[in-house]
Amino acid sequence: MLLIVVLYEAYSLSRLVVRGDADAAMRNAERILHVEALSHLDPERVLNRVVSNHVLIGVVCDYAYATLHYVVTPLVLFWLWRRRPERYRGARTTLAVATVVSLAGFMLFPTAPPRMVAGFTDTMAHFASWGWWGGGASAPRGMEHMTNEYAAMPSLHVGWAAWCGWQVWRHGRGRVVRGLAPAYPLFVIVVVLGTGNHYLADVVAGLAVMGLGALASPWVVRGLDGLRGGVAMRRAGSDSAVAAIDSGHKDTA
Repeated sequence: MLLIVVLYEAYSLSRLVVRGDADAAMRNAERILHVEALSHLDPERVLNRVVSNHVLIGVVCDYAYATLHYVVTPLVLFWLWRRRPERYRGARTTLAVATVVSLAGFMLFPTAPPRMVAGFTDTMAHFASWGWWGGGASAPRGMEHMTNEYAAMPSLHVGWAAWCGWQVWRHGRGRVVRGLAPAYPLFVIVVVLGTGNHYLADVVAGLAVMGLGALASPWVVRGLDGLRGGVAMRRAGSDSAVAAIDSGHKDTA
């Protein structure tokens, strides 16, 4: 839980850094849409129309976007800590590294989400009367200012969902559980595209940073172990020196 709090505070700090860069965020959004249109890889437009035109689908997707991100990830972390303690540290480090890389992306490449671009519908604002969120982003009413509006690239929702599905598939027991594990990140991908909160490029970037976190995790763990071992050795040497001085004082007496 402390890890989640620290990462969220870092996310809030990134918002302060990019708050005044709305023009750059809109330009980056237009670049992404242009590239996707040229490659004919822009499913977010079709999905956004479907979600915004059907109340039931829209409300379900909006609730999923506003809640799953903050509920499922801590639950998987807790499950690993209790049931797979030997795997917990590596998995936790992967999540942390990927999140830090994502935070850097938010600050270096601020991007306005599709819902801020003409031609898209902000489904969370459209169906705000059905939920506890306000008209701006997924924060509770009156707290919209606490979220980073220009943090579309990469999609942390997709990155964390992919991490959850991966951990459950890798460490879960039973064919049913492991078989359903990939369904969660796939569902989240549809949700973030359909609600107008992310582009397909953000989805790919979210998966990429999670892969980077997985590759870097063993190196980070070894580095932390080496640092901890060095601190322990220095502490032990200091304790030995103090003990020797005390012994010398007693012999003199």
